[in-house]
Amino acid sequence: MDQNPDDSNAFGMSAALPPMLLGTYTPKIDAKGRMALPAKLRAQLGDGVVLARGQERCVYLLPIGEFRRIAMQIQRTSMGNKAARDYLRVFLSGATDETPDKQGRVLVPQMLRDYADLRDDIVVIGVGTRAEIWNRAAWEAYLADQEQGYADISDDVLPEVMI
Repeated sequence: MDQNPDDSNAFGMSAALPPMLLGTYTPKIDAKGRMALPAKLRAQLGDGVVLARGQERCVYLLPIGEFRRIAMQIQRTSMGNKAARDYLRVFLSGATDETPDKQGRVLVPQMLRDYADLRDDIVVIGVGTRAEIWNRAAWEAYLADQEQGYADISDDVLPEVMI
């Protein structure tokens, strides 16, 4: 049986690939704080997700497996590293696991809506193994601020990749 090298671990055993969340979506948050997960992301997110504080005042939307991987990686270094301990405290204290309802909606807790200033006009962006939920105006401002830097740093960030 032929095996894709990306689908196996160091022992040649099959390993599930992490999700590849891509794109930009513009769902709404309803009056009860629920957001419909974008249909293209639902299957990759699985039966449950974790929402957590992200950087730059966004909310991370992670498949449970990816959240566990990140949390375990941080925890391995946190005892002797103050920055890692601080990060872990903020990251985990603001995290909540959510199960989508039958309509594919998840509750975005008030604490996280306040943190990221999420009202009804939001943007969900795919960022590889996670998605991010942004206040639409904040995302547009962030994207405009990053546009020149995106071109300027491509050689540093992607030194070996030809685009």
